[in-house]
Amino acid sequence: MASSEVLHPKAVAVITGAASGIGLAAALRYAKEGASIVLVDIDPAALDPAVEKVKNVEGVGTVFGVRVDVGNIKEVASLRDRVLEEFGEVHILMANAGTSTQAPTFSLGTPLEELQSHWNKVLNTNFFGVLNTAQAFAPFMVKQENSSVIVITGSKQGITCPPGNAGYNVSKAAVKVYAEQLSHELRSDPDSRCTAHLFIPGWVFTSLTGANNIGATKPPGAWTPEQTVDYMVDKVFGEGDFYVICPDNETSTSLDKARIQWSMDDVIQNRPALSRWHPSYKARFEDFIQSKQGLAARSRSRGRPAQRDGSQVPSVISIPSETDLLAFRRN
Repeated sequence: MASSEVLHPKAVAVITGAASGIGLAAALRYAKEGASIVLVDIDPAALDPAVEKVKNVEGVGTVFGVRVDVGNIKEVASLRDRVLEEFGEVHILMANAGTSTQAPTFSLGTPLEELQSHWNKVLNTNFFGVLNTAQAFAPFMVKQENSSVIVITGSKQGITCPPGNAGYNVSKAAVKVYAEQLSHELRSDPDSRCTAHLFIPGWVFTSLTGANNIGATKPPGAWTPEQTVDYMVDKVFGEGDFYVICPDNETSTSLDKARIQWSMDDVIQNRPALSRWHPSYKARFEDFIQSKQGLAARSRSRGRPAQRDGSQVPSVISIPSETDLLAFRRN
């Protein structure tokens, strides 16, 4: 797909979770192309200044914000009706709203009703928010004459499922499966000019990873939301990729692929669940990663490519410690 087919001055972009972080960065990126932008968020205090920021982009089309709880299907349907009444079509739908609410598998101390409320919150936002958004808009996007895309924000934790926040992992695993099913159905419809894409950020410095903390500065290993969105735009609008798994300054694409392959092999080889974090498999996992990184390093030595900032990719990438492997931001 050529970017000009969807991302152009007459395009209409609807972005949930748009008041900050990746959502706001996407709104600004699309605005620079001259698109009209609908920013959607549950927090009006953050949404209003975000809308003003996007309005200030030179050449941007119509811009407005809508306060919506994406977990509420009636509110999402109302949003859809307003957008279609205003513009008639949607060219970019970005289901990006999310929360990192802690929801363990069970609890010895938390009352059952409270525990269930944590699960309801994370599933309602992360999964049902995506489901509601796509189900509300997709029937109209499929029928429209012009090309369109649905970009769904997932997480590496929905693929490798590191222990520590079961609810978040479950919600993002569900998002991955839904995006795959949606992509297949859209692709199988000969009359559809709408495609779906799974956008999986790496370690990004946003409010979910501490950017709102007083005095917080971006860690060297993290990407900015702008870097992450630029990578996504290249892969979705330029190359038409479904799986857009973003690297960052700490985790390379080859390391991501090796971690994902190990996780998938748990099923094939009948290893213990989440064997990557099983003490008996620690050394084997590290050897596996080293072997994969060694192959990547040898391949690069024949002609090492430049990274996005112009620097050379290192020929050897160190393996993070077990503590690093358990960290939320690196999975």
